Amino acid sequence: IFPEITIMFLNTLTPKFYVALTGTSSLISGLILIFEWWYFRKYGTSFIEQVSVSHLRPLLGGVDNSSPNNSNTSNGDADSNRQNVSECKVWRNPLNLFRGAEYNRYTWVTGREPLTYYDMNLSAQDHQTFFTCDSDHIRPADAIMQKAWRERNPQARISAAHEALELEDCATAYILLAEEEATTIVEAEKLFKQALKVGESCYRRSQQLQHHSSQYEAQHRRDTNVLVYIKRRLAMCSRKLGRTKEAVKMMRDLMKEFPLLSMFNIHENLLESLLELQNYADVQAVLAKYDDISLPKSATICYTAALLKARAVSDKFSPEAASRRGLSTAEMNAVEAIHRAVEFNPHVPKYLLEMKSLILPPEHILKRGDSEAIAYAFFHLQHWKRVEGALNLLHCTWEGTFRMIPYPLEKGHLFYPYPICTETADRELLPTVFHEVSVYPKKELPFFILFTAGLCSFTAMLALLTHQFPELMGVFAKAVSLTFCVLCFFNL
Repeated sequence: IFPEITIMFLNTLTPKFYVALTGTSSLISGLILIFEWWYFRKYGTSFIEQVSVSHLRPLLGGVDNSSPNNSNTSNGDADSNRQNVSECKVWRNPLNLFRGAEYNRYTWVTGREPLTYYDMNLSAQDHQTFFTCDSDHIRPADAIMQKAWRERNPQARISAAHEALELEDCATAYILLAEEEATTIVEAEKLFKQALKVGESCYRRSQQLQHHSSQYEAQHRRDTNVLVYIKRRLAMCSRKLGRTKEAVKMMRDLMKEFPLLSMFNIHENLLESLLELQNYADVQAVLAKYDDISLPKSATICYTAALLKARAVSDKFSPEAASRRGLSTAEMNAVEAIHRAVEFNPHVPKYLLEMKSLILPPEHILKRGDSEAIAYAFFHLQHWKRVEGALNLLHCTWEGTFRMIPYPLEKGHLFYPYPICTETADRELLPTVFHEVSVYPKKELPFFILFTAGLCSFTAMLALLTHQFPELMGVFAKAVSLTFCVLCFFNL
């Protein structure tokens, strides 16, 4: 009886009914797709999926485990705007190269400019901040150098430095010549040693007078910056010339003499030099001091910590064996350290694994950005290669980081949410003419958006076919409906 009634009902339907039915279905699914897409773009998740998890799962006896993560995330939301601003701050690259001896040599060989105008402009601002003060007009050489740091033309800056040295010995003039005119590290080191003699004399003199007036205090602050800069660059010269132990001693002495000048991040230079010496115990000691929750993180801190953890297990690590027996405690610690490092800066692994080609690092970096990843990998790739199996462990585990971060990917897990301004700033810092800027992994579309898009397309196609071939589609719809009803009847 049931099939006969169904057949009688279907025979009464006209082709216009099928056109209206398919058209309405296509319209409704299209509206659902638009709403789902808007909701996903705004909140980072599917509305249908969220409703299913939040409301239907408890009714069906499921347990919602997302509340702890949500509470942790909400605690950080209050400070997210403030933290994003600080994390998007551009920092001086602690390991920046020498313009004359390294950047310019690259330009001579390749014809490419490794530094962007934005990056060099930031360096000019740094030089004016660190190497000048309001009392520079008193000494003619300092007055000339104050103008030199504002010059855009490199030759004009070099000429001004020589002009200042003709009047008297000037530490900042030697610095400029060492940075921009010297064509080798050896020449730069000689100029920095001359700058050191003058800088130490000025520092001792201003140290005695700093409390006499605000003018002398500003002078002393400038002389301190100049002296620290010179000593640090001399240590870097020693490191580049192979005298690594000497460089480590100079860096340690500098950090003891000026412990409050953390803005220079000298500990990152020290970490790199200690890794070159394979002095892993001292590396761990430095990390214990600077890898603190109250101090700002960097790729050097996070990835060096991961390297030390990986070093303990990487030589015997096998993904096949780990999948059979599970991870040991030491392996779990290494994997967690890698996940932590990748969450802080997800661009580094592709450079360490040589999936992306390196370029010369810029003079400024953006923490958690592509610029920082390039600067880190440029100097630390050799240290990862030196530890047997470390890159293999990184290759097997780094992509698992994104399964640990609460959905969507921009929500933080161990760190604050990834700053949205990073890509824009990196495009200003890096030479995009010959380098493709690495961006944060894109969010994958939820299943329900893909399903709704397919449903919308399918119903739209049915509506079009029904409008063009109403008789044929009517017969087809009747046949499908009748078959479905008969199957349901027999199953019952």
